[in-house]
Parts: sequence; C-alpha cells; structure tokens
Amino acid sequence: MFNASRIVTLAAAMLAATSALAAEPCGICAKKVVINGALAACFLERYPQLAERDSAAVAVDLADCEQERGVVAALRGPATQPAAQPDLRFMLSLSQLACLKQRLEAPGVELDPSATIDLDSCG
Repeated sequence: MFNASRIVTLAAAMLAATSALAAEPCGICAKKVVINGALAACFLERYPQLAERDSAAVAVDLADCEQERGVVAALRGPATQPAAQPDLRFMLSLSQLACLKQRLEAPGVELDPSATIDLDSCG
C-alpha cells in the first residue's frame, strides 16, 4: 500500500518529468521560416487559434492563404538574387509561434518579396 508521502513523491517526480519534456527543444520544428507580406498577414490573423493549442508543437498551414496582393512585382535587376519561395507548411513550438508573431509585427520588417525569419534564438 502507498502512504501519503509516497504518493506526493511520485506525483512530484511525474510533474518534474513532464516539465523536463516540455522544456526540450522540438526536434521537428522549423529553424527558420521564409514568408512574405501576404502570408504574414494570414499567419497573424490565424495566430489566436494557433496559440491556443495544447500540444508542444503546432502545425501551421498557410497553403490556403492568399499569396499575392494583386500588385505586379517590380522587375529585378540582373545582379539580384531571386526571392526564396515562402514556406506554406511548417511546425513550430509555442514559443517559436509567439516569437514569429513578434518578429512579423516588428516595426520596419521587410517581408516582400520574401523574408527569412530565423527562429533558432526563439527556443
């Protein structure tokens, strides 16, 4: 039979193990996200629903978002590199999700034609 102190010790050990698992980095989460202005607006619109998920990793699917704003893109000069293709589907931890939101809302962020947002420092 278990006494009260053993039950408390067992519960504390289980809680510590759960906390340690939650603190581990997400092995399947993106390290960076390539995004443009239209997809960023769609992400920010969907952020409240994404942030309320209870899982350690959140699947972000922007494939059904409008990808162009109806403006003809300016012609690139011969020396410029082509813009990276935006990521439409990716996995993020909840802290990365909040970090991406913060970086997309930062004043002066340049998202078009596309921007690579580094999430390594987000945790």
